Amino acid sequence: RERVRAMFYHAYEHYLESAFPYDELRPLTCDGQDTWGSFSLTLIDALDTLLILGNVSEFQRVVNVLQEGLDFDIDVNASVFETNIRVVGGLLSAHLLSRKAGVEVEAGWPCSGPLLRMAEEAARKLLPAFQTPTGMPYGTVNLLHGVNPGETPVTCTAGIGTFIVEFATLSHLTGDPVFEDVARKALKALWKNRSDIGLVGNHIDVITAKWVAQDAGIGAGVDSYFEYLVKGAILLQDKELMSMFLEYNKAIKNYTKFDDWYLWVQMYKGTVSMPVFQSLEAYWPGLQSLIGDVDNAMRTFLNYYTVWKQFGGLPEFYNIPQGYTVDKREGYPLRPELIESAMYLYRATRDPTLLELGRDAVESIEKISKVDCGFATIKDLRDHRLDNRMESFFLAETIKYLYLLFDPGNFIHNDGSDFDVVVTPYGECVLNAGGYIFNTEAHPIDPAALHCCRKRKEEQWEVEDLMREFYSLKKTKKFTLKRPSDPGEGESAKDPEEAEKTGEKRRSKKSSHSLLSCPSQSFNSKLAVLGQVFLDNT
Repeated sequence: RERVRAMFYHAYEHYLESAFPYDELRPLTCDGQDTWGSFSLTLIDALDTLLILGNVSEFQRVVNVLQEGLDFDIDVNASVFETNIRVVGGLLSAHLLSRKAGVEVEAGWPCSGPLLRMAEEAARKLLPAFQTPTGMPYGTVNLLHGVNPGETPVTCTAGIGTFIVEFATLSHLTGDPVFEDVARKALKALWKNRSDIGLVGNHIDVITAKWVAQDAGIGAGVDSYFEYLVKGAILLQDKELMSMFLEYNKAIKNYTKFDDWYLWVQMYKGTVSMPVFQSLEAYWPGLQSLIGDVDNAMRTFLNYYTVWKQFGGLPEFYNIPQGYTVDKREGYPLRPELIESAMYLYRATRDPTLLELGRDAVESIEKISKVDCGFATIKDLRDHRLDNRMESFFLAETIKYLYLLFDPGNFIHNDGSDFDVVVTPYGECVLNAGGYIFNTEAHPIDPAALHCCRKRKEEQWEVEDLMREFYSLKKTKKFTLKRPSDPGEGESAKDPEEAEKTGEKRRSKKSSHSLLSCPSQSFNSKLAVLGQVFLDNT
């Protein structure tokens, strides 16, 4: 664990010294470059890792830096997918962890705050990409002008189906349903266009919904779509998303799984098109563990671990029958996926083999890729040549999952025995009790936070207006019951007749308190608990 901590600071401090405010560090030349849109991306990506390592003072400093310097009104063509998972995801996670990090949060947090406003601003810049006939987004958007007129309509499957975690969180925190709505529409469009044998391809035309690349598998171009069906289902307690994944899982097992490896097949016929393992597929055992399929997960993980031991890292492509790398795909950009799976599986099994993988990863990365100014991408695992790049996910994901593998007492692993109670404008709210859902860039989202800000924008009345309305109701003595439009609020799913009876009973009950007041909680919180609003019938 302490070696991993030292690795983080070696990389992070050299980014600050040599590369900030650029997106990424170039470790061989000790300078920086913009890669995904000029957002000081490594700083955003590393922010929640700082807290996981216990560095609250640097977390607070970086939050101030971002508040002063982050600007999305720039004429830059940005990846919709990467901006969402790295920028929106990183800002949301940091927002929800701010109080734990000792940041002085504003009144109304977690339903408001500067990092949340920045996340919302970034996400709004992405919304024009979703304005297509199918609801599936373009892959690139200009942050100032929207979608460029000549933009290609061909997007990879993951670039369409990897929004529900961040966008649903945004909708629940801000009260604006548009984010969750577009994310769900995109997910369902992919589901609707799966093949007759239940598979999806790699790239699709978002205008015509025609599959352009028809290779089906669990790796690059598809991976996080499956991940977000599971994580979205857990985050939102959504049975429909989970049932979609389980149907895909059947087809994946039927057509792509051979001896605990997963190959690439033709999406309509199921015939093998590429007998390769891609390093990006190494997330799959971790995902299997999340649905309780631990035995299969371990068998697949051990296959992948043999590849790691062969090369000291996972090559981007590995030819399974030949047992060797694929031409021009021999590199290892310090990806996190196998370590991510090890962390999940260690939580599930406590199998020491998983700690051995973690130790091997630490030693490989230190021995092969450590340079004076950070850690460099490994260009070729056969001869250990390096490339002049350190991707931001090295600090966001690889280091974070390694540290969490070796730190079982970390707050991220909380089992619910410890938690914070926060008072919001909508009542009391439990936070930091554990169960964090990592987005695909390893930014943890506290699922409990989604229940802190239940009102929709159109129902955010001021307390004064409600009190004024209440006093006018007292004068007229006329009441009707109105059910809130959001069935997720309070108890609004009650039978209307039963609610009417409840209302009558409450009106007839004599009390020294006002009709809609409660001594133990604020006025509009009382309304949320009752799940009903009294209005003047006139």
